[in-house]
Amino acid sequence: MKNKHFLIIALILFFTNNLQAQQSEAEKPYSIVIKGGHVIDPKNNINTLMDIAIKDGKVALLAKNIDGSKAIQLVNASGMYITPGLIDAHVHFFWGHDGSSYMNAPAGLPADGFTFPAGVTTVVDAGSPGWKNFELYKKQTIDGSQTRVLAMLNIVGQGMAGGKYENDINEMDPKKAAEMAKKYPNDIVGFKLAHYNGRTWEPTDRLMEAGKLANLPVMVDFGGANPFLPLDSLFNVKFRPGDIYTHAFGGNGSTSPNGRESIVDVTTNKVKPYVIKAQNRGVIFDVGFGGASFLFNQGIPAIKSGFYPNSISTDLHTGSMNNAMKNMPNIMSLFMAMGMDLQSVIKASTWNPAQEIKRPDLGNLSVGSEADIAIFTLRNGDFGFYARDGKISGKNRLETEMTIKAGKIVYNLNAIAEPNVIPNLPRQK
Repeated sequence: MKNKHFLIIALILFFTNNLQAQQSEAEKPYSIVIKGGHVIDPKNNINTLMDIAIKDGKVALLAKNIDGSKAIQLVNASGMYITPGLIDAHVHFFWGHDGSSYMNAPAGLPADGFTFPAGVTTVVDAGSPGWKNFELYKKQTIDGSQTRVLAMLNIVGQGMAGGKYENDINEMDPKKAAEMAKKYPNDIVGFKLAHYNGRTWEPTDRLMEAGKLANLPVMVDFGGANPFLPLDSLFNVKFRPGDIYTHAFGGNGSTSPNGRESIVDVTTNKVKPYVIKAQNRGVIFDVGFGGASFLFNQGIPAIKSGFYPNSISTDLHTGSMNNAMKNMPNIMSLFMAMGMDLQSVIKASTWNPAQEIKRPDLGNLSVGSEADIAIFTLRNGDFGFYARDGKISGKNRLETEMTIKAGKIVYNLNAIAEPNVIPNLPRQK
């Protein structure tokens, strides 16, 4: 009987203390305070030591010194860089094994395992689904991921289902593509043309028509043509300001073996004048590094001349994830090794892509914005980076320490939060 009384008293004390702890947490004004880090927020011109407080999934306060005791969780970011959650503007996440190429196929990847460890909170699938199968993609990938997944809808109805479809002009229906985009305005942020091989502008013209019908940007990944279709015509005749050329640092000299022109003239090592003209009038140049879509003979002279990519992106799929590309922090570090400064690299990975996809609510740390945040260590040492035409060395490498999505810690490399909590997050709806 005595032991039974002790047990009852112990249970009462346990539940009382637990209730008091819950009440104490409920009374704290912030869910998370991040202290001691160097904040880089290009939209708001912030590049300094600053603390960040999060409440109800939103950025609640940025200040030089926020009392950490006012938060349920305290994150020690001393010596680290704090940025908006990265936006990867070129991925392929139509995973599965029911199709071919990058559409519902072995080349596609499930989002969450490849985003949060890289500091990425938002991705744009660059044309994996088309207007015929987008609703399957939405159910499978967009609605089934914690990562915010958006899409550039392929002008080809079946999406990236292989050359049989991607080279069939009859599969390219601008009206049906625009109708699907208007049906899902929160998910579809543009249109994509990719891999078409042939010397005709008709696929590009159909893509442009879809963009105009839906008032959305387009992205082009040229296939091959012999002789090539001139990029000057694409950039300065076909494209509107805001339209996107991906794999911008690919090509191979004046022309590549498969008939794609390059933006840098390798005989002079200078960016071609019409390319500079196009960027100045608002054409977007996206990296789309991929498995073999970047060359140092394009990237190094461009960066040294001050021609920076508007957006840094991975072209993430099974063929690139373990190759030279790896992930966003690796490519960002590679561009720093070529001479791009850290703040410009962060801007090209956050605020610039947010504007490209017409989502100014993303890619920044404004008070009231959704708390999508990445925390990085900038390691110093001797590092190597490679591409299909060689390798370079660098003195810095970004390493993801923590990723916060909508105010919840979703990746925590070195347990820098107190108390550490393993999240049980609901699926994105």
